[in-house]
Amino acid sequence: MKTAKNRTIALLMALSLSLSAGCGGAPAPASTPSAGPTHGAASVPTPENMPEATPAGKPVELVVFAAASLTETLTKLGEDYMHAHENVTIVFNFDSSGTLKTQIQEGADCDVFISAGQKQMNQLDKNATAEVNTEGLDFVLEGTRFDILENKVALAVSEGNPAGIESYDSLAAALADGGVLLAMGNSDVPVGQYTQKILSYYGLDEDVLASAGSITYASNVKEIASQVSEDAVDCGIIYQTDAYSAGLTVVGTATADMCGQVIYPAAALNVSKNADTAKDFLEFLKSDEAGAVFEAVGFTPVK
Repeated sequence: MKTAKNRTIALLMALSLSLSAGCGGAPAPASTPSAGPTHGAASVPTPENMPEATPAGKPVELVVFAAASLTETLTKLGEDYMHAHENVTIVFNFDSSGTLKTQIQEGADCDVFISAGQKQMNQLDKNATAEVNTEGLDFVLEGTRFDILENKVALAVSEGNPAGIESYDSLAAALADGGVLLAMGNSDVPVGQYTQKILSYYGLDEDVLASAGSITYASNVKEIASQVSEDAVDCGIIYQTDAYSAGLTVVGTATADMCGQVIYPAAALNVSKNADTAKDFLEFLKSDEAGAVFEAVGFTPVK
């Protein structure tokens, strides 16, 4: 009996050892700490298995310099574009075209330039005549420049029109009599240059009018609109679109004979680090969707 009992104990011990080996009883090797978080990856990324970034998804900050008269419309269109291109952030710089041209020339970061006049774009374009591009500047990316919009130079008055200005003809007569105060743009901004042509069309001397206190100046169209809205002046010459945005009454729009056409050129710049996105944004501005937004405030898209 004792022998049988011992055999039984030996058999149970052997069975126990066999089960332990089959169930992975051997100790697991120690894990090696990773160099950093794997973010749920199956393995730690190495130069060999690291996925390449997708160019289309790379974050892009697109800097757009645009005439102040485009503030409302481009802000809206920029939001639409960013909604459709989640990796793109558009940063706008709105000011007079002359100021923007100077900032670009002095090295400001800019991918796209939209001017309210041809002169400021020509001053940056190597293909323009030396008569206009007097400094031989070369900032316009070849093949991207085009005329995007046409605007109208409008004579705007505040609500109620207290000075009774009914047209450009009546403005000219009132200026000649010294009975009105007009707000206009400085000579270095497109709207001021258009106004100078209008004064010349009527045979009025700007310097004489300014000396007589009949003219006050502003650095961009938004300042002129504010002066008219606040009744600081009797009237102002701005763009039709800005009169619309500011809720001002337009009593006249200048003809091409009076000041020429108001054409807005647009282009990507050759100093841009985001040329492909700049070109794509400009193509978007040519779309029917963008055209509807421009037309709603008085612009005419140039086809």
